[in-house]
Amino acid sequence: MAKKRIVLALGHDALGTNLPEQKAAVAKTAKVIADLIQDGWQVAITHGNTPQLGMIHTAMNEFAVEHEGYTAAPMSVCSAMSQGYIGYDLQNEIRSALIKRGIYKPVSTILTQVTVDPYDEASYTPLKKIGRVMTAEEAKAEEEKGNFVVEEQGGYRRIVAAPKPVAIVEIDAVKALMDADQIVIAAGGGGIPVMEQGSRLKGASAVVEKDRAAGLLAKELDADVLMFLTSVGNVVLNFGTSHEILIDKMSVSDARRYAGEGHFKTGSMLPKVESAIDFIEAGKRRISIITSMEKARESLAGKGGTTIQ
Repeated sequence: MAKKRIVLALGHDALGTNLPEQKAAVAKTAKVIADLIQDGWQVAITHGNTPQLGMIHTAMNEFAVEHEGYTAAPMSVCSAMSQGYIGYDLQNEIRSALIKRGIYKPVSTILTQVTVDPYDEASYTPLKKIGRVMTAEEAKAEEEKGNFVVEEQGGYRRIVAAPKPVAIVEIDAVKALMDADQIVIAAGGGGIPVMEQGSRLKGASAVVEKDRAAGLLAKELDADVLMFLTSVGNVVLNFGTSHEILIDKMSVSDARRYAGEGHFKTGSMLPKVESAIDFIEAGKRRISIITSMEKARESLAGKGGTTIQ
């Protein structure tokens, strides 16, 4: 009997915001992932990278300012660097957690490129904040380079587009490892954003919408479950009001209706719900779960989280 396949989309809480936090957070995350592998699940993992990407982008840009002859690193390169160091921590902690349980399976991080459409509507309305808070003078310099900035409390931030993913370039490599019953970390941070230009792939000045990338990965792998691990245990209607309603289960039609009614915030819960809908409708007997790290195992047993089917 074939093992059931799950794609885990790790959120901010699973990784922390800096190197020490990440080390501690990933150790806890690895134990949760090891639980699922021990339970017989075949696991592929993807993850966010917003704090890490911002840290790398800031460091590389500051270095270029301070050292003549060096140029700022483009977003695609910063994304690749974040995949490498997050994947390094994740795969080693997962490997260690498995060995302690007597489970010996290879864990690999695939440097993953994801193509985007340069004419995606998100390209015309950049919203994703990256990097540190800047002064007005620094913000003006960014705009002179052709970059976008937005004013916020304390200064200015650079913003970039977050287009939807079109295709995962290395998907065949990911499939080969999964078919060999290995554990794969792929499409970290949504993937390295690239555009097709003839025979070449050119890095895009953007970040791929990570929840959409998780959904695409799950579809390509023909997963049984797409699980988003977030900072909350359940999807909530009327969030932030005195009339909050925790949702245990919802159909695709209900999820679509709630989204249309504005219950889910853009850039937070909305892309998760929309990705879940796309994933479920693209196959048969699929489910998506949105829950917290602590409830991952019990949610798969139907005892926690929000299940969409």
